[in-house]
Amino acid sequence: MSDEIEWIDEEAGPVVRPYAMTGGRTRPSSTAFDLLSMVVATGATISPRANLGSQHRRLLGVVGRARPIVEIASEVELPVGVIRVLLGDLLDQGLILVRQPVTAASSPAQSLLQEVINGLRAL
Repeated sequence: MSDEIEWIDEEAGPVVRPYAMTGGRTRPSSTAFDLLSMVVATGATISPRANLGSQHRRLLGVVGRARPIVEIASEVELPVGVIRVLLGDLLDQGLILVRQPVTAASSPAQSLLQEVINGLRAL
């Protein structure tokens, strides 16, 4: 028997536990993150003092356009909890903006929309 470590799956690569990516943190520094919150990069320059890892930088590449948190988690194949913690770090650095989803109460009333449609048809 050889002393070499054998991978069962060649594509598995090195395994990093999610808590290692977040430094053991399980909660984001901000409560601004809803599953449907839209996140977008600000385009700000990353400070040399910013303690950002490769996953942070990967997320900045993903949020070049506004996307919901669940979509981001799906694309980078990480748990939503980990994504929230990492995005909290980016928010603290001013590198992303977070917008809450539009609630049904803040959308226009159906009667108003119907009046707009009727007005457009009248043109």
